[in-house]
Amino acid sequence: MPASVTTTTTSSPNKWIILGTVMFGTFMSTLDSSIVNIALPTIRRELAAGDSVEWIVLCYLLTTTSTLLIMGKLSDWVGRRQLYISGFCVFVFGSLLCGLAWNLWSLVGFRVVQGLGAAMIYAVGPAIIGDAFAPKERGQALGFMGSVVAAGSSAGPVIGGLLLGKFGWTSIFWVNVPIGLIAIWRAWTILPESPKVTGQRFDLVGAGLFLLGVVTLLTGLDFGPEPRYGWDDTLVISLLSIGAVLLLLFLIWEMRVSEPMLRLSLFKIWPFSSAILAAFCGFVASGGNLFVIPFFLQQLLGLTPERAGLVLLAGPLTLSIVAPLGGYLSSRVPTRWLSSAGLLVTACGYFAFSFLDTSWEWKDVIWRSSLVSLGFGLFQSPNSSSALNSAPLSQRAIASSMIAFMRNLGFVVGIALAAAVWYSARNRYALAHNVTPETTDAQLLGMHYAYLIMTGLILTGALLSFLRGKPKPDPSPAVTDAPPLAAATPPGNQ
Repeated sequence: MPASVTTTTTSSPNKWIILGTVMFGTFMSTLDSSIVNIALPTIRRELAAGDSVEWIVLCYLLTTTSTLLIMGKLSDWVGRRQLYISGFCVFVFGSLLCGLAWNLWSLVGFRVVQGLGAAMIYAVGPAIIGDAFAPKERGQALGFMGSVVAAGSSAGPVIGGLLLGKFGWTSIFWVNVPIGLIAIWRAWTILPESPKVTGQRFDLVGAGLFLLGVVTLLTGLDFGPEPRYGWDDTLVISLLSIGAVLLLLFLIWEMRVSEPMLRLSLFKIWPFSSAILAAFCGFVASGGNLFVIPFFLQQLLGLTPERAGLVLLAGPLTLSIVAPLGGYLSSRVPTRWLSSAGLLVTACGYFAFSFLDTSWEWKDVIWRSSLVSLGFGLFQSPNSSSALNSAPLSQRAIASSMIAFMRNLGFVVGIALAAAVWYSARNRYALAHNVTPETTDAQLLGMHYAYLIMTGLILTGALLSFLRGKPKPDPSPAVTDAPPLAAATPPGNQ
């Protein structure tokens, strides 16, 4: 006989140990993403991959993004602890296979396995923290998580460079195996059992429509900016159109089915919806910046890849310092004020980037990158905490996976948007002035417009963040004396 969900509005006595365990896993999975990027030239050469080497990154991104919501829903069935541990097992197994890959396409296939494991980890990590910490403490805990994500992104190129130089490209995957086994052991012994939902059928049709729709749409967004395709290419237009139709069918299906994968009633909770939309705006701008700034540093300022990499460390390092501060302040300053102020600071940073010029020195980029990350560090943790606090306990896993989904989707959309604005502006300038699009003035104009678009996105996010309203009381049900591993009653419409 199913019992009601057990939960409390107080923290778990082992909350910091639980946080440390999840942080360890998050650091490892984030580190892996940034390590692979630096190894692509080596893999391209040794596996004779050519331009198809991009699929090593693309397949991982497509797999994680398209399965995040599915994994969030699956965790309701098997429990968050079980899915998190299973995710690490799959991730480690995928890493082992990647190290054994014999050609490009075997490596791509094994990266899909790795991506499935990463999706399980990303989907439920914030939910596990949300279960362990009281609502007023979640912002601080998620601040530490943000710091770990930034640290993993910063350390990846450095550690990857050392491993590549000493042991070759396979070592970037082999290193995950012993570390992953430690993470599995820690999670097995530390993480508490979590509630499960029983008596529900899995929405296979909804999951299939969502999976195919996201994969198709993201593939179109990835191909669109590439010179060999372009936004007017028949394949790109077809992929974008099919993806949009499939996602529309997904929404229609979810409104009609009795046990949906994603309860759209969750989005009727305005504090949740505003937090998700603000995060999407922020990550779109972040994706655009990550795409444009390396070209500016290397092509227009003439920095070597090594020096450009050091300059780009300023952002993640600032974020790793500020993110815990944002989490700490979230329990003392209303989220709408803290998050909105953070985005306004970030908007100032992007606006300052819109004046980029070839007369700049490395320090001109560093202080602007630090300003962008300073504001985003104040925004991200309180905003994620607000989204989790606004969601009912029975839908917290889906809320957690939705945050991760918006992050990945925002990065992809941001890259595509920045490329579209940059390329179209420089091409128009080239036609008007009878020069090539690669000339410095044409490139600078396109980058100026790209950063102005990013500024506008961040200001939109700040407005959405401010309009979330006053904090709501935690929607978790009352405490019961049921066993720790209890079945959740099916969530109803909110």
